[in-house]
Amino acid sequence: MTLETVLREYNDYLLLELRLSPLTRETYGREIKKFLIYLSDNSLDPETVNSEDLVKYLLIQKERGLDPVTLARYLSSLRSFFRFINYEGYRSDSPVDKIEFQRVKTKLPDVLSPREIDIFLEAIPKDTNLGIRDRAMFELIYSCGLRISEIVNLTIGNVFFDDALVRVRGKGGKERLIPFGSRAEMQLRKYINTGRPSLVCHGKRDDHFFLSIRGKGISRKGVWKRFHEISDKTGIRAKVHTLRHSFATHLIHGGADLRVVQELLGHSDISTTQIYTHVKNSDLQKSHDEFHPLNEGSSDSSRYPEGGAVL
Repeated sequence: MTLETVLREYNDYLLLELRLSPLTRETYGREIKKFLIYLSDNSLDPETVNSEDLVKYLLIQKERGLDPVTLARYLSSLRSFFRFINYEGYRSDSPVDKIEFQRVKTKLPDVLSPREIDIFLEAIPKDTNLGIRDRAMFELIYSCGLRISEIVNLTIGNVFFDDALVRVRGKGGKERLIPFGSRAEMQLRKYINTGRPSLVCHGKRDDHFFLSIRGKGISRKGVWKRFHEISDKTGIRAKVHTLRHSFATHLIHGGADLRVVQELLGHSDISTTQIYTHVKNSDLQKSHDEFHPLNEGSSDSSRYPEGGAVL
């Protein structure tokens, strides 16, 4: 089979058999295409390649600077690819099964403080149509904990001002309703009344809620670009997804129930949401280490004389 045929049938397998999302299929397809080109360049074949060949390929990727998380994803894509090869009957074993990969430690998500969120949002220009759009867009992402795909696919008909709700379609096509706060509502109303009408191209209709300067729905790249421009302006180092992490973490810190946060984020498994309790616990530990009078280096230790009792 040609490279194009293999990739097309592999994508069909990911869609129909594994029911993976479009973004995951795109990622796996891109990585497997890279892998198949490597095999071809080295006179190797998916039907006969062995685990030693795969280890060599992964080590090459590691030498190119890929982090452990990305390497783990590469291995996951290879695992699904060889299951596809088995499914199609080209071979009965999988060379990936013989590879041991050190489990990547769970990395706590980066989170901005409420003050940093305010600094970021206040840095957005208030007197331009694009600034009005950006303020509404990033306020909504933070207020609802939206993914970037959910914000770019949001349509006018899925913003309910009377109920202060947005309806989004998340991973796996799962829909959810999420409330937004009064500050986000104020910015959304300002955008829909003054910012958006100026971005609409005459004679063209686009139902996307957030429009680009060309009058079409803003793209993922467009959101990333605007975010990084504002980030550079403020000196706050973050990603668009950091706003979603911050939303969840601030809710947990405020005492929100974990199940509620799970529903708001659209997580199918609560174990995914539990990472934010680890963020909270790490902050508690940091505060304990810094301020408890018996800890070395505590800023409050001078209040207690040596040998004095602490009750």
